[in-house]
Amino acid sequence: MELAWLRTFVTVVEHQNFRKAADILFISQPSVSFHIKQLEKEVGVKLLERTNKKVSLTEEGRRYLQTARKLLKTYQDGLKELHSFTQGYRSKFSIAISPMIADTLLPSVLKQYLKSHKDIEFSVAILESIDIERFVLEEEVDIGISRVPSFNPKLQCETIYEDDVILVSPYHKREIDKMISDQKLFNEYHLLTHNHPLYWDDLIKQLKLQHPQLKTMKVSQIYITKRFIEEGLGISFLPRSAVRAELIEGKLIEVPCQSINVPKTSTYALTKHQHTFEKEFISFLLEHKYV
Repeated sequence: MELAWLRTFVTVVEHQNFRKAADILFISQPSVSFHIKQLEKEVGVKLLERTNKKVSLTEEGRRYLQTARKLLKTYQDGLKELHSFTQGYRSKFSIAISPMIADTLLPSVLKQYLKSHKDIEFSVAILESIDIERFVLEEEVDIGISRVPSFNPKLQCETIYEDDVILVSPYHKREIDKMISDQKLFNEYHLLTHNHPLYWDDLIKQLKLQHPQLKTMKVSQIYITKRFIEEGLGISFLPRSAVRAELIEGKLIEVPCQSINVPKTSTYALTKHQHTFEKEFISFLLEHKYV
């Protein structure tokens, strides 16, 4: 059996048309017909029905389609594995991380890790924290780095980083030499909320009691929140690690907030298996999180 026959069969099924399959595979339509006939001869059953230019699967074809896709995937996976080996990689390791972690904690840590692990083919998936648990559970990735803890009994959840949440405002040159009050900020600006999956509901309840006229605006991404603050569109409570660079550069200002109990936030490592790579990477994160 030739892989070309399987590829042609799957392509015809996906597009339900011999001509489209021929165009996609860069072969002639008679070649498509030949591949299908040869495959049907090989497996000993009819796989496709053609009526009025419409292509449909037979019952046998429907059963065989899954097998054909598995065979093609196995072939592709084998090629990827071989190419990785020829490039000098001896192992693969994949992680899923939230956008905030990708923008703050991970880059410098990953740079340090790769310096001493040059034989590992590393892949990173950027996902919202609420989706990371599922990817780890379904073994789409080896480890998840999330802002949301997991309570799934099939997963192990370890706190790798605890962070202060601080009130951040736009930079105002005229106010460099005097303290900005949080009361003034809450009266002057919109509060940009819900850029973190955990702490906002409680924060808003506290703030509404102290500042009944508070105006809020939901902004789901932290990096967008930071840009909005820089442009003077509002203020927000953000993890210190998320704004460390902007504070150092003077683009944003930290404002003491005495009127409410400001929470802390954590970063978690989620794993389904505690193999050598998972344990080693978590240990590396714990050791180098401030790099």
